[in-house]
Amino acid sequence: MSEPSIFFSEVNERQGTFHRRSFLLGGFAGAGMLALGGRLAHLQILEAQRYEKLSASNQFNFRLVPPPRGLIVDRNGEVLATNRPNFRLLVVKDGVHEPGATLKTLAHFVPLDDDRQARLMREFERTPNQRPVSVMEDMTWEQFSAINIRAPEMPHVTADMGEVRVYPYGGAFAHVIGYVAKVNREDLTETGPNSESILLHPGFRIGRQGVEKAFDLDLRGRTGAKKVEVDARGREIRHDQDGDIPAQAGKTVELTLDVDIQNRALEVMGDESGAIVVMDCRSGDLLCMVSTPSFDANRFVRGLSTAEYRALADYERRPLLDKAMSGTYPPGSTFKMTTALAALSAGINPEERINCSGGWYFGGRTWRCWRHGGHGPQNMHDAIKNSCDVYFYQVALRMGPDPIARAAKALGFGQTFDIGIPGQRSGVVGSTEWKRTQVKRDPTWHPGDSVSYGIGQGYVAVNGLQLAVMTARLANGRKQLNPRLVKSVGGVEMPPGDEVPPLPFSTEHLDYVRAGMISVANDRSGTAYRQSQLGLGDVMMAGKTGTAQVRSYDGVASRSSDSVRWGLKDHNLYVAFAPIDEPRYAISVIIQHGGKGGATAAAPRAREVMRVALLKDPEIRARIERPLPMPDVSDVPPVGAAPDAPVEGPPLAADPAAPT
Repeated sequence: MSEPSIFFSEVNERQGTFHRRSFLLGGFAGAGMLALGGRLAHLQILEAQRYEKLSASNQFNFRLVPPPRGLIVDRNGEVLATNRPNFRLLVVKDGVHEPGATLKTLAHFVPLDDDRQARLMREFERTPNQRPVSVMEDMTWEQFSAINIRAPEMPHVTADMGEVRVYPYGGAFAHVIGYVAKVNREDLTETGPNSESILLHPGFRIGRQGVEKAFDLDLRGRTGAKKVEVDARGREIRHDQDGDIPAQAGKTVELTLDVDIQNRALEVMGDESGAIVVMDCRSGDLLCMVSTPSFDANRFVRGLSTAEYRALADYERRPLLDKAMSGTYPPGSTFKMTTALAALSAGINPEERINCSGGWYFGGRTWRCWRHGGHGPQNMHDAIKNSCDVYFYQVALRMGPDPIARAAKALGFGQTFDIGIPGQRSGVVGSTEWKRTQVKRDPTWHPGDSVSYGIGQGYVAVNGLQLAVMTARLANGRKQLNPRLVKSVGGVEMPPGDEVPPLPFSTEHLDYVRAGMISVANDRSGTAYRQSQLGLGDVMMAGKTGTAQVRSYDGVASRSSDSVRWGLKDHNLYVAFAPIDEPRYAISVIIQHGGKGGATAAAPRAREVMRVALLKDPEIRARIERPLPMPDVSDVPPVGAAPDAPVEGPPLAADPAAPT
């Protein structure tokens, strides 16, 4: 009997294995389905709100909105820097549309020449995707409409309305206020305020000079946001105004300057190059700080072409230089009050007379006075009134430089002041120590250095602000006043300029020097009598003229600047304060290469600006308008009666120097 070919035990074993594997795979599948179902339940039930928010965030974006930049106003609230609506043209770099082709299309509707397109293409290369680039600012309504009509054809092009900085007075305050401009790569930082994303917005501007730069963070304000619905590519579809976050405007910066005085100073300067500074003798507030020629800050906001900027930078009268703070010049005879105070402090008798014959021989050369025939015997008062060079030559030589340097620093020379904005240059105040450390080729102070130093030439250089501070300190007679330019920021008052130590000079010495300045402007023989008459009743001005040479006159037949080029003409200066009995305002005027003398070129301009400052002062104006007292007529004989006695003496002759 043969054995069976099929063993049921093997069949049973195979079936058992199959069933075990089926159950195992089924278990895995069931566990997977259970996990998947649990995860779906978790997502759809427990985290439904979270993913709903994420979905909405993909649907809606917040676009940053630049805040309105803070205002800059003068002491009376007159707006010096503000914002106005601006139609602008933006192109978004989306990685799909070619910017070059877009610019060529836009050139049919707005002025985009080849140079402008080339600059914009370089900007597109630096800009990341989905970032707008400003193609044009200040579009006209016609241009704005032409772009908006074609908006469906150019979805990556936007014509909208933003804000642009505007300076209502153009160049009158350009050097003080500065201007704003686009953010450069160099402005961006990894941390701090300049790391914020808003800086990349095409409508955002940053302060570049003056107040705009110094108080940039205060003026920026707080960024807002606009809620917009976008498509899958991030393109804006709809604006949801209910979800907007409003921007917060920047703080208001109030200056001590006065619009009327500043504008008058700019007007009287005309085409001249130089500076005018007016300072309050009591508080230190700066009422005027003009530098000419100036520039229109509005042009910098829009952006200058290379040719326009080069024209400004290369002009020999340097309109971009703030001559009130950054330009330094020899003070000439306006420095003689400093030399006089130093001499009085050193014990030199002011009544000692020095004869001026028009020149003084010393050190192998003749040191000439500005007056060819000389002034004759001069004491200190006469020397200030007549601006006698020979007197101050000899007095300075007798003292040496160090007493003069100490007096100069006490009056504000050789230093900078914290007025809130950068750009000041300290100038030069010579001394034996200064020359030893600063003049390596010849570190020894020679007697001839003192001679020229005494009349404001040689190793001394000052700016217009320092001259105004010197004059205000002399006029005040008590305090080392500091100038103040910024009155308040966001309503918070800035420290005043009169919380300072006293002047290191005696009252008698200061009175003596001021008396010399009063004679300069009010004695008929003073160097600036005719040019200093204010015509404001009994309100009078004291002053001092100055002429600073920029070339040597050795071997020159005439000191006239009429026949020389502009850069070789003398500088002309004038400093003054008024009223003389109760000083309120001090002024300094510098005419760069005026070539006419301080009395002719600078003093009349100082007079006109000082008149505005005085007439705007309510107390001074009331004094000017006060009616004159009626004459006493009790002793006047009746009409037709003969006088008691004839008047003796010769008749009064008309003075040819009297003002007309």
